Amino acid sequence: MTTTAINRPPGGRYALGHTPDEYERLRAQARMWDAATGRLLDQIGLRPGASCLDAGCGPGETMRAMAERVGSAGRVLGIDADAALGGMALEMLHGDGYRHCAFHAQDLTAGEPIPGAPYDLVYARLLLFHLPQRVDVLARLWEAVAPGGHLLVQDFDLRGTSSLPQLDSVADGLRLVTGAFGAASADVSAGARLPQLFAQAGVGTPDGTDVAGHLMPLAAASAQLEQVVRSVLPMAVAHGITTEDQAEALLASMDRDVCRFPDLPTLMPLLIGAWKRKGQP
Repeated sequence: MTTTAINRPPGGRYALGHTPDEYERLRAQARMWDAATGRLLDQIGLRPGASCLDAGCGPGETMRAMAERVGSAGRVLGIDADAALGGMALEMLHGDGYRHCAFHAQDLTAGEPIPGAPYDLVYARLLLFHLPQRVDVLARLWEAVAPGGHLLVQDFDLRGTSSLPQLDSVADGLRLVTGAFGAASADVSAGARLPQLFAQAGVGTPDGTDVAGHLMPLAAASAQLEQVVRSVLPMAVAHGITTEDQAEALLASMDRDVCRFPDLPTLMPLLIGAWKRKGQP
């Protein structure tokens, strides 16, 4: 097994890649969380005709979930710093008939106004995780919520990722991934910190919180972990977290364990949600 794009320097402070393989991984990851996100969109009462902002929209799968609920009388704007990925997402959504979706390329850490505000729903999934300026960005997202509207955030907590019994290959893979994210100033426990982040950003105590997860066989879980390892590898190598040879040995160890224990129960990262309704003036 060979690693991919190992000599590509990290792009900015974002630990993951910007390759076709990574974009496809993001789409698959987004679809895996469709039910968990849809449940919260329904819980806050997202209705036809509402206006929605998807901050850090990535491949656009959550924009689709919003567009289905608000209908053609509503509007959905996705914002992402990756213009290429956002453009592909919008082309896909328009091709599927969701013409009430739009995309705007913007770095939410740059301090520029959020276009089209205020919104009935401001949503962010796996955004704060990556941003050192997570409190400032969260405060700006709250400002973009219309009176009576909702802020809804979902983010990962990676710390509980494990197999039962724990395998060295899973623990070592998680250690590499969390090290690379740490080098990029990401917060691998951002999901568990959401109530604290809400308080720091001036949002207040969340109206509710939610924890979602997936327990799956090692064969499926290891495939996902391997994809993330490959994506963060340039960052990990650049910061001395691993070497090319060590990475090759890790990936080979993961493959061997999958062959030996394909059905071993494996807990994936938890997706934790928090939401807040903005009061009327």
